[in-house]
Amino acid sequence: MITEELDKKLVAASENGQTISPVLPEGVKNYLIDIDGTICDDIPNEEPERMLTAQVYPDALKTLNKWYDEGHIIFFFTSRTEEHRAYTETWLKQHGFKYHGMIMGKPRGGNYHWIDNHLVKATRYKGKFTDLVDKEVTIQVFDDEQE
Repeated sequence: MITEELDKKLVAASENGQTISPVLPEGVKNYLIDIDGTICDDIPNEEPERMLTAQVYPDALKTLNKWYDEGHIIFFFTSRTEEHRAYTETWLKQHGFKYHGMIMGKPRGGNYHWIDNHLVKATRYKGKFTDLVDKEVTIQVFDDEQE
């Protein structure tokens, strides 16, 4: 799906009478999915020859394709570099992953803390892809009550 098609899903939004960036409709999620160690074997960038033979995690393939078919947006957000794009696209196609796009060059090292003006939810992959469930947890946030 090209950018123009994704843009058609967006809904106009406003805040305090001012137009703000558009949002997705209620119920549509914008998934950013890591690749190495999340949907397949963890392959370091220093060994790109292994990228074409990485073993797919079947539960990841099944779950991501289901989310795609439900109308959610699937983007891979990977630490692989632009030089790895062709290998990665070939591998994703060989295994039948449905997705809208790929963002290369995510910073390496983990311990991510995403700050955004839009709602962000994060799920740490620990060995199994399933449908998401509600869970109460403690998170770090800005102290927006502080003057």
